[in-house]
Amino acid sequence: MAGGRGTRLGMGEKPMVRLYGRPLIDYVVSALRPSVERIIVATTSATPETRVWSLEKNLEVVDTSGSGYIPDMIEAVERSGISGPVMVIMADLPLITEEIVREVIGVYESRPEPALSVHTPLSLHRSLGRRPDVIFNYMGQLIVPAGVNILTGSRISEEQEDFHLIMSRIELAININTPEDLRICEGIIKRRMESAG
Repeated sequence: MAGGRGTRLGMGEKPMVRLYGRPLIDYVVSALRPSVERIIVATTSATPETRVWSLEKNLEVVDTSGSGYIPDMIEAVERSGISGPVMVIMADLPLITEEIVREVIGVYESRPEPALSVHTPLSLHRSLGRRPDVIFNYMGQLIVPAGVNILTGSRISEEQEDFHLIMSRIELAININTPEDLRICEGIIKRRMESAG
C-alpha cells in the first residue's frame, strides 16, 4: 500500500522518502521478492513518483481512488483479480526482512483462519520511545497493528476472522510516520552496519 499523503512526515511522497539513499518502498519490495509471486503497488493521485518508480522496477501498479486505507486496499485487491491469499503491507516498514515475511506466511499457512494480522506489543514501542496511533487490548495484552496482514482475496470486501500474530520484533514496530520515526530507523540501520563491520 503506497498511496498515503505522508503529511506528518512532511517530506513529499512517503514511499519515496530516502533512507540511506534508497526509497522506503524499496526496502519493503526487497523483503517481499523471495517469498511472493506477485508484487502489486497500490498508488493514488498523491503518489505519482511512487507509480513511476514502481513501473521502472517492473512492478505491477494499481491506481486506487485515495479514499482511505481500507477502501483503497479493497479496490487494489479486486482490481488485481486475486482470489487466494494476499499479503497486504504498508510501504513504510523499511526494517522488514525476508525472514519475517517467510515467518508470517508460514504461520498463516499453519492456521485455519482465512486471515492473519500482525501486531507488536505496546511495551516494545514504549522501549523505543514511540507513541503508536492505534492500540488494541487483545486477551489482556496491549498490542499495536504492524501494517502487515494476509487476507483471502475473494472475500476482501467482507470482515474476515483473523489470527492475531504477535511478534516482538523491532522491524515491525517502526513504520515511518514522522521525522522522529525516520531518525530512529536511521540509528538502527547505522548500528547494524557498524556491527556488521
